[in-house]
Amino acid sequence: MSATSSQEATPKPTRVLFVCLGNICRSPAAEGVFLHLLAQQGLEHAFEVDSAGTGDWHVGRPADARMRSAATRRGIALPSRARQITADDLGRFDHLLTMDRQNLKAVRSLAGPGAAAQITPLTRYCRRYGTEEVPDPYYGGEEGFDRVLDLLEDACGGLLETLKAERAGD
Repeated sequence: MSATSSQEATPKPTRVLFVCLGNICRSPAAEGVFLHLLAQQGLEHAFEVDSAGTGDWHVGRPADARMRSAATRRGIALPSRARQITADDLGRFDHLLTMDRQNLKAVRSLAGPGAAAQITPLTRYCRRYGTEEVPDPYYGGEEGFDRVLDLLEDACGGLLETLKAERAGD
């Protein structure tokens, strides 16, 4: 191939950040579910995926053992370690998906008026469930973790379909 021939440019990956309160239950589970869906469709190269919390209580820790167990039963790995969202994330990621109203408010206040990232409640992408928030299962029983995974699988599936359509339109 000569130096003058053109090569089709590879589009940059779409960057997605899932955000909850402590980054040990909902957002790492959303990250794991989304990564699982990407792997099933061979789209790992097209996305950069991470998760973060609005608080710093669990920084460096793996996802809650109950959430990891529930995810493992579904064949979903949760590889991330908790971290706190930073102002830099607002410039680095294209889409920030929050789990509840409190997270949405915290992320929007961090972003300020000129943020480029799209900040959206993850449940906006639910197709089967009609809910405004992903409930925090931390203080509940085991069934709460399965319920959260049901919601996340629904919302992440809808999110992926939306983002694939956006990428196709670029």
